[in-house]
Amino acid sequence: MSVESCRGRTCIAAMLEADVQTLVHRFYALQSERVEAYHLFEEGHRAYLRSGPDYDFARYRQLVHEITQAFSGISREILQIKEQLEGPRGRPDLAQHLGRLQEKEKEKLELTAQLQLAKQNAQDHPSVEAHPQEVRELKQKLIQTIEAISEILQDFKYDSEEST
Repeated sequence: MSVESCRGRTCIAAMLEADVQTLVHRFYALQSERVEAYHLFEEGHRAYLRSGPDYDFARYRQLVHEITQAFSGISREILQIKEQLEGPRGRPDLAQHLGRLQEKEKEKLELTAQLQLAKQNAQDHPSVEAHPQEVRELKQKLIQTIEAISEILQDFKYDSEEST
């Protein structure tokens, strides 16, 4: 739809909606990148644990650095999308979902790091009974956080499709 062929309020709303849909599609692409980064993080940690007891910490530290950079870039861009939806794009409902999602993703990352440390402690100290229990508890918290993220994504999807 070109500006020349477009007149009136309905046309402006349609042009803004196209922009919203572009932001929504970009958000989904970023969320896919985040999922892929988590897979790489998990794979890297499994490889790190297999390298024990003389862990290849230098390689793992490099992985953590790269994953942190990826998560930071993804979060920064999602926050920019959130700002666009809050302001000029006029979709505060979608912006609110993204804000909640970012909080839960932060929680998920923190729990993932705690779980990785707990797994290493359990592997390094198999006689300490508290470590396997900690791993189980962290896994349960992580599952709950992932379920909350799924619910937010479902709400986002529903609300973003509602206006199209």
